[in-house]
Amino acid sequence: MLGGEYRHGLDAKNRIFIPAKLREELGETFVVSKDIREHCLKIYSLSEWEHYIAPLKEQKRKLSEKIMRFLHASLVQVTPDSQGRIVLPAELCAYAEIEKNAVVVGCGDYAEIWAETAYDRLKGEVDLEEMIDELEELGL
Repeated sequence: MLGGEYRHGLDAKNRIFIPAKLREELGETFVVSKDIREHCLKIYSLSEWEHYIAPLKEQKRKLSEKIMRFLHASLVQVTPDSQGRIVLPAELCAYAEIEKNAVVVGCGDYAEIWAETAYDRLKGEVDLEEMIDELEELGL
């Protein structure tokens, strides 16, 4: 299970360190893609990526193709270097507004990469009471 919050800088070559705990779960090669709902990046193991997109393949072709195009146009399969770094293409950095400092967050089956300022803003907006109310409405 992917977990934890890790703050790292992006170097001049757009390389970011992926913590060893996450790399162990993600495998030797994994996928980095744009997130559909937020301006961040998602990291999936190859098997979790296939699991994630499987329901999309079952949708009507027009919707499926639109989403698959969005997700795959800038998707990269990465293999960390000997120091645990991966290269993020400029397009992905621009989408997530990552210029220098980033936060890698484990989210169970996947991880996210956020621009540090956007992540800190998001954390500040979390309303725990509202979240609890929503969970209770679901019976959880």
